[in-house]
Amino acid sequence: MDVKPNVFIAIVLLLAATACHKDSTQDSDTTVDTAAVAADTPFCDSLRLYAPGDYGSTHWRIPAILCLDDGTLLAVNDKRKYNHRDLPEDIDIVCRRSTDRGASWSEPQTIVQGTGYKHGYGDAALVQCANGDVLCFFVGGNGLWASTEADPIRSYVCRSTDRGATWDAPVELTSLLWGSNPLNSDGRWYSASFFASGNALRLTRGPHSGRVLVAAAMCRTGEQKLDNYVFYSDDNGHSWHLSDLAYSMGDEAKLIELADGRVLISVRRTGARGFNLSADGGQTWGTRSSWPEMQANACNGDMLRLDDTTILHSLPNSMERENVSIFISSDEGASWHTPVLLCKGPSVYSSLTRLPDGTVLAYVEKGPDTGCELWLYRFNAAWLRAPRP
Repeated sequence: MDVKPNVFIAIVLLLAATACHKDSTQDSDTTVDTAAVAADTPFCDSLRLYAPGDYGSTHWRIPAILCLDDGTLLAVNDKRKYNHRDLPEDIDIVCRRSTDRGASWSEPQTIVQGTGYKHGYGDAALVQCANGDVLCFFVGGNGLWASTEADPIRSYVCRSTDRGATWDAPVELTSLLWGSNPLNSDGRWYSASFFASGNALRLTRGPHSGRVLVAAAMCRTGEQKLDNYVFYSDDNGHSWHLSDLAYSMGDEAKLIELADGRVLISVRRTGARGFNLSADGGQTWGTRSSWPEMQANACNGDMLRLDDTTILHSLPNSMERENVSIFISSDEGASWHTPVLLCKGPSVYSSLTRLPDGTVLAYVEKGPDTGCELWLYRFNAAWLRAPRP
């Protein structure tokens, strides 16, 4: 019997035990009342939000999750209706909302709907502006490597003024990033661009407080090589600027604000994960570097500030797309501790957010061997720091 996820969640909430899950390697459709768990009691639970066949889709990919200022959670992802492949396939972007800390979720709402080959959308990234609006960045149209100025992969942003309940029509940003009239002086080098899915960033410290930033990967014309720039806005996403080159020979990248106000960019690479730093709110960047202790498959991950002294980074802890884990830094991203396994087995992209009480949520893509499922994990700092064999 094909039981839809929202019905299943309701059944689970009636039957689930309140015991904490200390072994995250065994996924289970159960939830814990995190409000009732003492801060020093380790817990980690998991809940499947999408499985192959749900809502008429064969595959689910590219997770993005964000906790808003009032505690509302948004889980946004690709609905890859007919296969697992990227654009130019026919893909929708959908959103589910939770107002009870991720224990139950609304039915999926379509943010943008694909209408055929080269008319789909994907790779969403989320951020909440200082005025409360939520922005969803994504791309659509042609595939990345096939993109040309005449037939491009297109970059868009949608806005929600009611915390993700409804979304405005997409606004196209393509011409600002590359092409004949880009914002950056190197724009004529590029024939395509896409945003890194998951989370964008809003700064909260220093002279650039309120600035919204999202990392873009741009394809060099005639080459399958990508460079990273940062697209930023100082007016809640109504007008945009483009940074200097942030990372050459990069890929999907994520941003986080450090305690001293600098911006850290973490860049997808095979082997040692790449990074760079900006001291002026993401406008200019230093010399690119890498973390030798973070050896991984070329995959998208995410960064999140847990508290004043701790930053988390999700990423497969493997040279294969498997074993998504949580790396921990206690020195503002200068180095990373031995990671904690979150999702055992085939697992790929992940996105992180944090509830007001400090509970961390990870939205993780499992598969594709299992058909591209999307799972939600919730855990606390005590679980991350608990002794392990």
